[in-house]
Amino acid sequence: MMLVGAGLGILLLLLVLILTRRLSALSALVLVPIIGALIAGFGIQTFDFAISGIKNIAPVTAMFVFAILFFGILTDAGMFDPVIDFILKRVGRDPTRIAVGSAVLAMVVHLDGSGAVTFLIAVPAMLPLYDALHMDRRVLAATVALGAGTMNMVPWGGPTIRAATALHMDITALYNPVILPQLAGLAFVLWVAYRLGRRERLRLTAGGFDFSGSHQARHLTGEQQGLRRPNRFGINVLLTLITIGLLISGRIPPALIFILAATLAMLVNYPSVQDQKARIDAHAKAAILMAGILIAAGVFTGIMKESGMIEAMAQAAVRLLPASFGRHLPVTIALTSMPMSLLFDPDSYYFGILPVVAGMGETMGVEPVSIGQAAILGQMTTGFPFSPLTPTTFLLIGLTQIELADHQRFGMKYAFYTTLVMTAIAVLTGLFAL
Repeated sequence: MMLVGAGLGILLLLLVLILTRRLSALSALVLVPIIGALIAGFGIQTFDFAISGIKNIAPVTAMFVFAILFFGILTDAGMFDPVIDFILKRVGRDPTRIAVGSAVLAMVVHLDGSGAVTFLIAVPAMLPLYDALHMDRRVLAATVALGAGTMNMVPWGGPTIRAATALHMDITALYNPVILPQLAGLAFVLWVAYRLGRRERLRLTAGGFDFSGSHQARHLTGEQQGLRRPNRFGINVLLTLITIGLLISGRIPPALIFILAATLAMLVNYPSVQDQKARIDAHAKAAILMAGILIAAGVFTGIMKESGMIEAMAQAAVRLLPASFGRHLPVTIALTSMPMSLLFDPDSYYFGILPVVAGMGETMGVEPVSIGQAAILGQMTTGFPFSPLTPTTFLLIGLTQIELADHQRFGMKYAFYTTLVMTAIAVLTGLFAL
């Protein structure tokens, strides 16, 4: 009971401090478990537990840092520019195509896993079209949010990285089985975008609006143009395809894949040492911030796991539930994952809640990987662009100039439907049991 009490105390204090913003996630993840374990009587062993946790997440941290650098360099070099220009040209002034194009653009740009970058590229590119045609800006916010949110399940995305870190598992083992559900989710997002665009077209047609005219051109700043490497487009695309292919294959550790890919991307696009330093500096802030949180999470999960607190709490929770509930746990987690984005930020959910639930499931015969896969179907994936707990949500509504409540009322139901579709596919393919 002592372990259960200590574990619950650490977990609850961690959640309170993070959710009330009394401490940053990094500070809370380090200080709370160390102080809690010392009070619980583990003494100097506490620091051995912490180092063990850091060692376990080191490869994931390395992968994330170099993934940010890799996709950041490709964005700087302009690899996505032809795709963006093609989409803008193809959508013309047809509201249906514009809505679908918004979702596709968000999906493509969100390959880098950054919500801020996605919104800063996709919204300014599409907003002039929406305004010129008097389309509802909520459609833009919703389609971009749905495209980015569903794509956020990629192995180098924040939620998947956090889930793999918290559960101490290989990221390809976590992600590869959910590729089919994710593809189904992306297809559903395109269907939603089509329906929303068609509805806008009918509304505007009824008002007698004229859809004739030329497509909206995109303009780059002088700094952006100076970084572009259009003559490297083919090799950048090939490098990206090889990188993603190797990652999904699982034959080479993900950290090494992205270390090699980022190095090659720098050499190909910016052979000058000074240019390479500038590109590293440009993306260092995002990389270091997330790396720091992941290392702090290693301290937390290492102490909680090695001390036996997670196992003790899981066993205590199992005693309160019927044994038959275990097989329903993944589906239950999946169905609640998207709404949980409104209650828990990603750090508190994945590092605080998920390990306990996974431990409970393991005690009931459910593999922890299934719990992690269920969580990433919605928690800060489809849910992140609608959550008031993520700064990128406010960036999105700021760029589209709509209210958070309007954005949530209009688009959040579609995010939940997307999670439902992915969960249904996961059940039909045998990934989850009912």
